[in-house]
Amino acid sequence: MGFFDFMTEDIAIDLGTANTLIIHNDKVVIDSPSIVARDRVSGKIIAVGKEANMMQGKTHENIKTIRPLKDGVIADFDASEKMISMFIKSIPALKKRMFTPALRMVVCIPSGITEVEMRAVKESCERVNGKEVYLIHEPMAAAIGIGIDIMQPKGNMIVDIGGGTTEIAVIALGGIVCDKSVKIAGDVFTNDIVYYMRTQHNLFVGESTAEKIKIQIGAAIEDLETAPEDMSVQGRDLLTGKPKQVEVSYREIAKALDKSIQRIEDAVMETLSQTPPELAADIYNTGIYLAGGGSMLRGLDKRISQKTDLPVYIAEDPLRAVVRGTGMALKNIPKFKSILIK
Repeated sequence: MGFFDFMTEDIAIDLGTANTLIIHNDKVVIDSPSIVARDRVSGKIIAVGKEANMMQGKTHENIKTIRPLKDGVIADFDASEKMISMFIKSIPALKKRMFTPALRMVVCIPSGITEVEMRAVKESCERVNGKEVYLIHEPMAAAIGIGIDIMQPKGNMIVDIGGGTTEIAVIALGGIVCDKSVKIAGDVFTNDIVYYMRTQHNLFVGESTAEKIKIQIGAAIEDLETAPEDMSVQGRDLLTGKPKQVEVSYREIAKALDKSIQRIEDAVMETLSQTPPELAADIYNTGIYLAGGGSMLRGLDKRISQKTDLPVYIAEDPLRAVVRGTGMALKNIPKFKSILIK
Protein backbone atom coordinates (compact mmCIF):
# COMPACT_ATOMS: atom_id res chain seq x y z
CA MET A 1 0.00 0.00 0.00
CA GLY A 2 2.89 2.35 0.81
CA PHE A 3 4.10 2.65 -2.75
CA PHE A 4 0.56 3.13 -4.00
CA ASP A 5 0.00 5.90 -1.43
CA PHE A 6 3.08 7.64 -2.70
CA MET A 7 1.66 7.48 -6.21
CA THR A 8 -1.77 8.79 -5.23
CA GLU A 9 -2.73 12.43 -4.99
CA ASP A 10 -5.79 13.67 -3.12
CA ILE A 11 -7.95 16.37 -4.66
CA ALA A 12 -11.29 17.88 -3.74
CA ILE A 13 -13.44 19.31 -6.50
CA ASP A 14 -16.43 21.62 -6.41
CA LEU A 15 -17.74 21.14 -9.92
CA GLY A 16 -20.06 24.11 -10.21
CA THR A 17 -22.29 25.40 -12.98
CA ALA A 18 -20.52 28.76 -12.91
CA ASN A 19 -17.15 28.06 -11.27
CA THR A 20 -15.01 25.00 -10.67
CA LEU A 21 -12.74 24.97 -7.64
CA ILE A 22 -10.10 22.40 -6.81
CA ILE A 23 -8.24 21.91 -3.53
CA HIS A 24 -4.94 20.07 -3.45
CA ASN A 25 -2.73 19.88 -0.34
CA ASP A 26 -5.18 22.09 1.61
CA LYS A 27 -4.84 24.94 -0.90
CA VAL A 28 -7.33 26.16 -3.45
CA VAL A 29 -5.24 25.64 -6.58
CA ILE A 30 -7.93 26.12 -9.23
CA ASP A 31 -10.69 28.70 -9.08
CA SER A 32 -11.96 29.18 -12.62
CA PRO A 33 -15.18 29.67 -14.54
CA SER A 34 -16.67 26.35 -15.73
CA ILE A 35 -16.45 27.09 -19.42
CA VAL A 36 -14.51 25.74 -22.38
CA ALA A 37 -13.95 27.05 -25.90
CA ARG A 38 -13.94 24.54 -28.72
CA ASP A 39 -12.63 24.90 -32.26
CA ARG A 40 -15.53 23.81 -34.47
CA VAL A 41 -13.32 22.60 -37.31
CA SER A 42 -10.88 20.37 -35.44
CA GLY A 43 -13.14 19.75 -32.45
CA LYS A 44 -10.21 20.56 -30.13
CA ILE A 45 -10.63 22.47 -26.89
CA ILE A 46 -8.63 25.67 -27.36
CA ALA A 47 -9.24 27.41 -24.05
CA VAL A 48 -10.66 26.66 -20.64
CA GLY A 49 -11.59 28.64 -17.54
CA LYS A 50 -10.79 32.35 -17.37
CA GLU A 51 -9.40 32.41 -20.88
CA ALA A 52 -12.52 30.82 -22.37
CA ASN A 53 -14.68 33.07 -20.22
CA MET A 54 -13.21 36.15 -21.85
CA MET A 55 -14.28 34.78 -25.24
CA GLN A 56 -17.89 34.32 -24.19
CA GLY A 57 -20.25 36.22 -26.46
CA LYS A 58 -17.39 37.40 -28.66
CA THR A 59 -16.74 34.38 -30.84
CA HIS A 60 -16.86 33.88 -34.61
CA GLU A 61 -18.43 30.80 -36.16
CA ASN A 62 -15.33 28.62 -35.80
CA ILE A 63 -15.17 28.95 -32.03
CA LYS A 64 -17.91 27.87 -29.69
CA THR A 65 -17.94 28.49 -25.96
CA ILE A 66 -19.58 25.73 -23.97
CA ARG A 67 -20.65 25.60 -20.35
CA PRO A 68 -20.54 21.85 -19.77
CA LEU A 69 -22.69 22.04 -16.64
CA LYS A 70 -26.27 23.19 -16.54
CA ASP A 71 -28.42 23.41 -13.41
CA GLY A 72 -25.64 21.82 -11.39
CA VAL A 73 -25.42 18.68 -13.52
CA ILE A 74 -23.31 17.63 -16.47
CA ALA A 75 -25.01 18.59 -19.73
CA ASP A 76 -22.08 18.02 -22.10
CA PHE A 77 -20.21 14.91 -21.00
CA ASP A 78 -17.31 15.22 -23.41
CA ALA A 79 -16.65 18.90 -22.70
CA SER A 80 -16.92 18.43 -18.94
CA GLU A 81 -14.43 15.58 -18.97
CA LYS A 82 -11.95 17.62 -21.02
CA MET A 83 -12.47 20.61 -18.72
CA ILE A 84 -11.82 18.61 -15.54
CA SER A 85 -8.82 16.99 -17.14
CA MET A 86 -7.34 20.34 -18.20
CA PHE A 87 -7.91 21.84 -14.78
CA ILE A 88 -6.23 18.90 -13.06
CA LYS A 89 -3.28 19.03 -15.46
CA SER A 90 -2.81 22.71 -14.69
CA ILE A 91 -2.43 22.17 -10.92
CA PRO A 92 1.11 23.47 -10.25
CA ALA A 93 2.16 20.60 -7.97
CA LEU A 94 1.00 17.96 -10.46
CA LYS A 95 2.64 19.65 -13.44
CA LYS A 96 6.06 18.52 -12.23
CA ARG A 97 5.03 14.86 -12.31
CA MET A 98 6.14 12.90 -15.35
CA PHE A 99 2.89 10.98 -15.66
CA THR A 100 -0.57 11.67 -14.27
CA PRO A 101 -0.79 10.25 -10.77
CA ALA A 102 -3.72 8.16 -9.60
CA LEU A 103 -6.20 10.43 -7.87
CA ARG A 104 -8.35 10.07 -4.83
CA MET A 105 -11.17 12.54 -5.26
CA VAL A 106 -14.12 13.92 -3.40
CA VAL A 107 -16.52 15.75 -5.68
CA CYS A 108 -19.65 17.54 -4.61
CA ILE A 109 -23.01 17.17 -6.32
CA PRO A 110 -26.41 18.89 -5.94
CA SER A 111 -28.79 17.14 -3.57
CA GLY A 112 -31.64 16.91 -6.07
CA ILE A 113 -29.58 14.91 -8.55
CA THR A 114 -30.67 11.66 -10.23
CA GLU A 115 -28.76 8.36 -10.32
CA VAL A 116 -27.86 8.87 -13.97
CA GLU A 117 -26.51 12.36 -13.39
CA MET A 118 -24.54 11.08 -10.43
CA ARG A 119 -22.97 8.39 -12.59
CA ALA A 120 -22.03 10.99 -15.21
CA VAL A 121 -20.03 12.92 -12.61
CA LYS A 122 -18.39 9.74 -11.39
CA GLU A 123 -17.45 8.53 -14.84
CA SER A 124 -16.06 11.93 -15.78
CA CYS A 125 -13.77 11.69 -12.78
CA GLU A 126 -12.77 8.10 -13.40
CA ARG A 127 -11.74 9.02 -16.93
CA VAL A 128 -9.26 11.59 -15.68
CA ASN A 129 -7.56 8.88 -13.63
CA GLY A 130 -9.69 9.02 -10.50
CA LYS A 131 -9.07 5.69 -8.79
CA GLU A 132 -11.20 6.36 -5.72
CA VAL A 133 -14.06 8.76 -6.33
CA TYR A 134 -16.34 9.85 -3.51
CA LEU A 135 -19.34 12.12 -3.93
CA ILE A 136 -20.73 14.46 -1.30
CA HIS A 137 -23.96 16.44 -1.33
CA GLU A 138 -23.45 20.16 -1.76
CA PRO A 139 -25.37 21.41 1.31
CA MET A 140 -23.35 18.96 3.42
CA ALA A 141 -20.08 20.22 2.03
CA ALA A 142 -21.24 23.80 2.55
CA ALA A 143 -22.11 23.06 6.18
CA ILE A 144 -18.70 21.51 6.84
CA GLY A 145 -17.02 24.44 5.08
CA ILE A 146 -18.93 26.98 7.14
CA GLY A 147 -17.61 25.23 10.24
CA ILE A 148 -20.75 23.56 11.54
CA ASP A 149 -20.24 20.30 13.42
CA ILE A 150 -22.65 18.28 11.32
CA MET A 151 -22.42 15.13 13.42
CA GLN A 152 -24.14 16.78 16.41
CA PRO A 153 -27.80 15.99 17.12
CA LYS A 154 -28.59 19.60 16.33
CA GLY A 155 -30.50 21.05 13.41
CA ASN A 156 -28.84 23.53 11.07
CA MET A 157 -30.29 25.09 7.96
CA ILE A 158 -28.10 25.74 4.93
CA VAL A 159 -29.08 27.73 1.84
CA ASP A 160 -26.48 27.38 -0.88
CA ILE A 161 -27.17 29.67 -3.84
CA GLY A 162 -24.88 28.61 -6.67
CA GLY A 163 -24.88 29.31 -10.38
CA GLY A 164 -27.34 26.68 -11.54
CA THR A 165 -29.19 25.56 -8.43
CA THR A 166 -30.14 26.77 -4.99
CA GLU A 167 -29.79 24.00 -2.45
CA ILE A 168 -31.73 24.27 0.77
CA ALA A 169 -31.20 21.65 3.44
CA VAL A 170 -31.77 20.98 7.11
CA ILE A 171 -28.88 18.94 8.46
CA ALA A 172 -28.58 16.97 11.70
CA LEU A 173 -26.64 13.91 12.88
CA GLY A 174 -24.50 13.87 9.74
CA GLY A 175 -27.45 13.57 7.38
CA ILE A 176 -29.88 15.66 5.38
CA VAL A 177 -33.27 15.61 7.09
CA CYS A 178 -35.20 17.59 4.53
CA ASP A 179 -34.00 19.35 1.46
CA LYS A 180 -35.13 21.20 -1.61
CA SER A 181 -33.21 21.94 -4.76
CA VAL A 182 -34.56 24.70 -6.99
CA LYS A 183 -33.18 25.67 -10.36
CA ILE A 184 -33.21 29.36 -9.58
CA ALA A 185 -29.78 30.76 -8.85
CA GLY A 186 -27.06 32.99 -10.26
CA ASP A 187 -27.67 32.13 -13.91
CA VAL A 188 -31.35 32.97 -13.64
CA PHE A 189 -30.48 36.27 -11.92
CA THR A 190 -28.20 37.10 -14.84
CA ASN A 191 -30.93 36.31 -17.36
CA ASP A 192 -33.41 38.42 -15.36
CA ILE A 193 -31.05 41.36 -15.76
CA VAL A 194 -30.69 40.79 -19.52
CA TYR A 195 -34.48 40.69 -19.84
CA TYR A 196 -34.94 43.80 -17.69
CA MET A 197 -32.40 45.85 -19.65
CA ARG A 198 -34.12 44.75 -22.84
CA THR A 199 -37.66 45.60 -21.79
CA GLN A 200 -37.04 48.70 -19.67
CA HIS A 201 -34.12 50.34 -21.44
CA ASN A 202 -34.39 48.92 -24.97
CA LEU A 203 -30.80 47.89 -24.47
CA PHE A 204 -29.52 44.50 -25.56
CA VAL A 205 -26.68 43.36 -23.27
CA GLY A 206 -24.74 40.11 -23.31
CA GLU A 207 -24.53 37.63 -20.46
CA SER A 208 -21.06 38.73 -19.41
CA THR A 209 -22.23 42.32 -19.08
CA ALA A 210 -25.33 41.27 -17.15
CA GLU A 211 -23.12 39.29 -14.79
CA LYS A 212 -20.93 42.36 -14.24
CA ILE A 213 -24.05 44.40 -13.42
CA LYS A 214 -25.15 41.72 -10.94
CA ILE A 215 -21.80 41.73 -9.16
CA GLN A 216 -21.31 45.49 -9.17
CA ILE A 217 -24.79 46.76 -8.23
CA GLY A 218 -26.96 43.67 -7.74
CA ALA A 219 -29.37 43.88 -4.80
CA ALA A 220 -32.27 41.97 -3.31
CA ILE A 221 -34.01 44.88 -1.62
CA GLU A 222 -34.71 48.41 -2.81
CA ASP A 223 -33.58 50.23 0.32
CA LEU A 224 -29.99 49.32 1.14
CA GLU A 225 -28.16 51.07 3.97
CA THR A 226 -24.95 51.39 1.97
CA ALA A 227 -25.97 51.81 -1.64
CA PRO A 228 -23.55 51.09 -4.49
CA GLU A 229 -23.09 53.87 -7.03
CA ASP A 230 -25.02 53.81 -10.30
CA MET A 231 -23.34 51.92 -13.08
CA SER A 232 -22.89 52.81 -16.74
CA VAL A 233 -23.90 49.91 -18.93
CA GLN A 234 -23.04 49.63 -22.60
CA GLY A 235 -24.86 47.49 -25.13
CA ARG A 236 -26.79 47.66 -28.37
CA ASP A 237 -29.81 49.88 -28.75
CA LEU A 238 -32.70 47.72 -29.94
CA LEU A 239 -34.39 50.60 -31.76
CA THR A 240 -31.54 52.20 -33.68
CA GLY A 241 -29.12 49.27 -33.70
CA LYS A 242 -26.37 51.59 -32.49
CA PRO A 243 -24.18 50.91 -29.44
CA LYS A 244 -25.37 52.98 -26.50
CA GLN A 245 -24.83 53.52 -22.77
CA VAL A 246 -27.37 53.88 -19.96
CA GLU A 247 -27.09 54.52 -16.23
CA VAL A 248 -28.57 51.82 -14.02
CA SER A 249 -29.17 51.97 -10.27
CA TYR A 250 -29.25 49.09 -7.80
CA ARG A 251 -32.97 49.72 -7.19
CA GLU A 252 -33.71 48.71 -10.77
CA ILE A 253 -31.75 45.48 -10.36
CA ALA A 254 -33.64 44.72 -7.16
CA LYS A 255 -36.87 45.10 -9.19
CA ALA A 256 -35.48 42.88 -11.95
CA LEU A 257 -34.54 40.09 -9.53
CA ASP A 258 -37.60 40.35 -7.30
CA LYS A 259 -39.61 37.44 -8.77
CA SER A 260 -36.71 35.00 -8.75
CA ILE A 261 -35.75 35.88 -5.18
CA GLN A 262 -39.36 35.38 -4.18
CA ARG A 263 -39.19 31.84 -5.49
CA ILE A 264 -36.07 31.18 -3.43
CA GLU A 265 -37.85 32.58 -0.37
CA ASP A 266 -40.81 30.29 -1.03
CA ALA A 267 -38.50 27.29 -1.25
CA VAL A 268 -36.92 28.25 2.09
CA MET A 269 -40.36 28.60 3.66
CA GLU A 270 -41.45 25.25 2.27
CA THR A 271 -38.36 23.51 3.64
CA LEU A 272 -38.97 25.09 7.04
CA SER A 273 -42.55 23.85 6.97
CA GLN A 274 -41.34 20.28 6.40
CA THR A 275 -38.81 20.39 9.24
CA PRO A 276 -39.53 18.15 12.26
CA PRO A 277 -40.49 20.24 15.34
CA GLU A 278 -37.38 19.40 17.39
CA LEU A 279 -35.13 20.58 14.59
CA ALA A 280 -37.30 23.63 13.98
CA ALA A 281 -36.64 24.52 17.62
CA ASP A 282 -32.88 24.25 16.98
CA ILE A 283 -33.11 26.38 13.86
CA TYR A 284 -34.96 29.06 15.79
CA ASN A 285 -31.79 29.37 17.87
CA THR A 286 -29.12 28.77 15.23
CA GLY A 287 -30.70 30.61 12.32
CA ILE A 288 -30.03 30.12 8.61
CA TYR A 289 -26.61 29.97 6.95
CA LEU A 290 -26.11 31.28 3.42
CA ALA A 291 -23.32 30.03 1.16
CA GLY A 292 -22.50 30.18 -2.54
CA GLY A 293 -21.96 33.19 -4.80
CA GLY A 294 -25.65 34.13 -4.75
CA SER A 295 -25.47 34.86 -1.02
CA MET A 296 -23.31 37.88 -1.83
CA LEU A 297 -26.28 39.66 -3.38
CA ARG A 298 -26.66 42.85 -1.35
CA GLY A 299 -29.51 42.74 1.16
CA LEU A 300 -30.44 39.12 0.47
CA ASP A 301 -29.64 38.08 4.04
CA LYS A 302 -31.87 40.87 5.34
CA ARG A 303 -34.67 39.93 3.00
CA ILE A 304 -34.66 36.24 3.92
CA SER A 305 -34.42 37.23 7.56
CA GLN A 306 -37.53 39.42 7.26
CA LYS A 307 -39.42 36.65 5.51
CA THR A 308 -38.52 33.89 7.98
CA ASP A 309 -38.10 35.94 11.20
CA LEU A 310 -34.84 34.08 11.75
CA PRO A 311 -31.27 35.33 12.01
CA VAL A 312 -29.43 34.84 8.71
CA TYR A 313 -25.64 34.51 8.51
CA ILE A 314 -23.48 34.65 5.42
CA ALA A 315 -20.52 32.26 5.36
CA GLU A 316 -17.11 33.89 5.21
CA ASP A 317 -15.80 33.59 1.65
CA PRO A 318 -19.13 32.09 0.51
CA LEU A 319 -17.81 31.19 -2.95
CA ARG A 320 -15.35 28.77 -1.41
CA ALA A 321 -17.42 27.37 1.47
CA VAL A 322 -18.44 24.29 -0.51
CA VAL A 323 -14.96 23.44 -1.78
CA ARG A 324 -13.49 23.99 1.71
CA GLY A 325 -16.02 21.55 3.12
CA THR A 326 -15.24 19.08 0.35
CA GLY A 327 -11.54 19.42 1.19
CA MET A 328 -12.20 18.78 4.89
CA ALA A 329 -14.19 15.66 4.03
CA LEU A 330 -11.29 14.50 1.85
CA LYS A 331 -8.81 14.93 4.69
CA ASN A 332 -10.94 12.88 7.02
CA ILE A 333 -12.62 10.25 4.89
CA PRO A 334 -13.12 7.74 7.78
CA LYS A 335 -14.92 10.35 9.92
CA PHE A 336 -17.26 11.41 7.14
CA LYS A 337 -17.71 7.90 5.76
CA SER A 338 -21.45 8.06 6.43
CA ILE A 339 -22.02 11.09 4.24
CA LEU A 340 -19.73 10.25 1.35
CA ILE A 341 -21.27 8.35 -1.53
CA LYS A 342 -18.89 5.78 -2.93
